[in-house]
Amino acid sequence: MGSRQVSEELDWQGKHVTVAGLGVSGIPAARALAARGAVVTVVNDGDDERSRTQAAELEGEGITVRLGDGATLPAGTELVVTTPGWQPDKPLFAAAAEAGVEIWGDVELAWRLRGPGAAPWLAITGTNGKTTTTRMLASILEAAGLRTAAVGNIGVSLLDAVLGDEEYDVLAVELSSYQLHWAPSVRAHSGAVLNLAPDHLDWHGSMEAYAADKGRIYEGNQVACVYNVADRATEDLVREADVEEGCRAIGFTLGTPGPSQLGVVEGILVDRAFVENRQKNAQELAEVADVQPPAPHNIANALAAAALARAFGVEAKAVRDGLRAFRPDPHRIELVEEIGGVTYVDDSKATNTHAAEASLAAYDPIVWIAGGLAKGATFDELVQKSAKRLRGAVLVGADRALIREALARHAPEVPVVDLDRTDTGAMSEAVREAARLARPGDTVLLAPACASMDMFTNYNKRGEAFADAVRALAATGDA
Repeated sequence: MGSRQVSEELDWQGKHVTVAGLGVSGIPAARALAARGAVVTVVNDGDDERSRTQAAELEGEGITVRLGDGATLPAGTELVVTTPGWQPDKPLFAAAAEAGVEIWGDVELAWRLRGPGAAPWLAITGTNGKTTTTRMLASILEAAGLRTAAVGNIGVSLLDAVLGDEEYDVLAVELSSYQLHWAPSVRAHSGAVLNLAPDHLDWHGSMEAYAADKGRIYEGNQVACVYNVADRATEDLVREADVEEGCRAIGFTLGTPGPSQLGVVEGILVDRAFVENRQKNAQELAEVADVQPPAPHNIANALAAAALARAFGVEAKAVRDGLRAFRPDPHRIELVEEIGGVTYVDDSKATNTHAAEASLAAYDPIVWIAGGLAKGATFDELVQKSAKRLRGAVLVGADRALIREALARHAPEVPVVDLDRTDTGAMSEAVREAARLARPGDTVLLAPACASMDMFTNYNKRGEAFADAVRALAATGDA
């Protein structure tokens, strides 16, 4: 199977490194650098109780921490390592650039700290579907008998995976646009961009800059650059990438695949990329029914994961077995209950219009629960594409008026319940109103197309509130 990648040795002894930000990536970065003899200073904008507790722990290990002062570059800094959330326009980074100091992200640091014979990376990015696809890929690799883990922007620190005692054959790596922005030298065995839609533009500054950062995942790929046939922008990024000699462009499609593509034929996932004589031959990988849930965008995720696994030399049977074994994380098109012939589905993870569009495309007819923080998004295109599927809509959250107005413009016949509430209890009322609008055979779908922080701590809490409300409805028998 795939080749192992050689890491470069760096001398950290006495090197002055500034780590920008505490938290899940800043703290491990600071500790890893200090353990290698670097002189580490952590700077952090916040100065709350949690930050002070974290600072005290690090200072006990000989690491300097400056709280409430994330703008000033410490004197003598030779390298800045930043956490993903820090925006590129921070004064600290301008000062570093002026001083000729390099800026790395935590992913770049992990790449540079890999040991000899380090496991290669199969890397995944995209506006939506990254976590599901990365976990699908890990499941397939495990089914092939490989030592692997799903890491990166997925909850498991890349630094922990790279520096820990466990040995891996290959890593399934989820990378966000934030992480890719600060990862200039990462070179994956193979990489995939699942899709591109406007998101995080406040961070990147423009759609062009956002796309360019996503496209970094293809730089230096060895075997395959996997792109979405239905999303031309992803193929354009492959064309622009500087890859190793012999690396191939591999497409995935929900339609019949051409040569060098994976796709779907009569309910079968097939490979016309990693087969002999791909002009004429195709390899069956799995059935659509092996993918749960078999929504169109989830089939696309499965094809992308399969393409990366096949690029690494995984047999077809392991693709099928891995997909059969995979179960999605909570709040991703998750079936909650069926009550009175109405299906209730939680896709609280659909925090932007692109994700909500994919979710809405999976069901018909739908009573749609939506709203929250729009993050600068507009909803006209989403409503236009989904209008014919809507039985009704129930709107909650701070920016619900934007969705209501789009519905009025493009789906005036769809009944809308506008709940003038942003408290956490609003979800119970939203579910009751949705049940009132729904008929047997319908799906009540929570696909907010918005962030959750106006009402909930995160999308998980929002999804839990929806599920609790649905189960309460089932218990009362009011549906």
